[in-house]
Amino acid sequence: MTQQHPPFDLSLVDGTRNTLKLSRYVLSVLLLALLIAAGWRVYQMSRADRAVAQRTSAALTRSVITVQARPGLVSHRLVLPATLRGNLETPLYARTNGYLKVWHKTIGDRVTKGEVLAEIDVPELEYELAQARAERERAEARLRLARSTLDRWLSLRDSESLVEQEVEEKRGEFQQAEADLAAASANVKRLEQIQRYRLVTAPFTGVISRRTVDVGQLIGNGNQELFAITQTDPLRLTIWVPQIHADRVKPGQSVAVHLAGSRDTTALARVEHLAGALDAATRSLQVELTLDNRNGQWLPGAYVEANIELATNAQPLPVVPANTLVIDQQGVQVVVVNEQQQIRFQPVVLGRDFGREVEIVEGISLDDKLVANPSDLLVEGEVVKAVIAQADQNKRAQAGRD
Repeated sequence: MTQQHPPFDLSLVDGTRNTLKLSRYVLSVLLLALLIAAGWRVYQMSRADRAVAQRTSAALTRSVITVQARPGLVSHRLVLPATLRGNLETPLYARTNGYLKVWHKTIGDRVTKGEVLAEIDVPELEYELAQARAERERAEARLRLARSTLDRWLSLRDSESLVEQEVEEKRGEFQQAEADLAAASANVKRLEQIQRYRLVTAPFTGVISRRTVDVGQLIGNGNQELFAITQTDPLRLTIWVPQIHADRVKPGQSVAVHLAGSRDTTALARVEHLAGALDAATRSLQVELTLDNRNGQWLPGAYVEANIELATNAQPLPVVPANTLVIDQQGVQVVVVNEQQQIRFQPVVLGRDFGREVEIVEGISLDDKLVANPSDLLVEGEVVKAVIAQADQNKRAQAGRD
């Protein structure tokens, strides 16, 4: 007898299929969530890495202080030393021997031309002059006698008792008497002139700048200075212009003069004379200037500096601080920061040295940004952070307001 099985329940199969589908769906969702979470984690880590890299890069970027060149002056100022001198100045000497009797003027006194400064006592000169005048009177007497004798001999010339030779002798005696009188008169005039030299007078109007004698002192003829007199208005000063600038100095040109070490005392002098040739030893041109001193502000003998403006038609050259220069085996260079904030070493040709600043003849422009006090660690092409120097910012702001 055949055993019969119970009928198969299809609902169980369908339930199993649904369970499998649900499991696969849940698994897919879980896998997708894991993938999303993993991607987000990777993104966050990558973002953090970029942030760290940026911070690291920013921390490693070197900061430099930059300045810009300023235009130099179109005119060149030449500063030369000089000494103020009186327009006229001379020492005074005695023309006779004697003792100083009295002096009427001393240092600092203003005198006029011909004014008596001192008197010299020469006692023996009085006796010499008296003797010379006596000799002149004796010569005059001899001349009168010789003239009358000659007249008598000439009136008797036609008589037979006279000889022509005797007449000529009397004529010779007369001429000798004339010569003796002339010599005696000249000697009297000489001694009278020497007597006038007893009075020491001012040769021109000025100021007594030196007195080297006192009352009772023995005075020698021409070998001892008595006074020094100086004309203080105007004053003169002489400068020596180097050969390279000699052709730019012209007569009548104004020159600023100030006391050395003090800019407060300044005046304008005038170019008065130019030497016609250069000095062969110094290769410089002698230039003489005059300075108005009517108010007596300037003193002769003062050490001054003359500032000559030498105009030129050349374009102004860049002038940079001396601390921007790099001097090494490659020569003289400056460090330039370009538009990409990269370092570039630029060779330059130097011009005039002004101390804290140096003129650049070739190599840069006024728009270039230069690194001040460049570090030895800087390399070509390095990216840096440029910071404008405060002083340079102030100059630019002032230029914008002007």
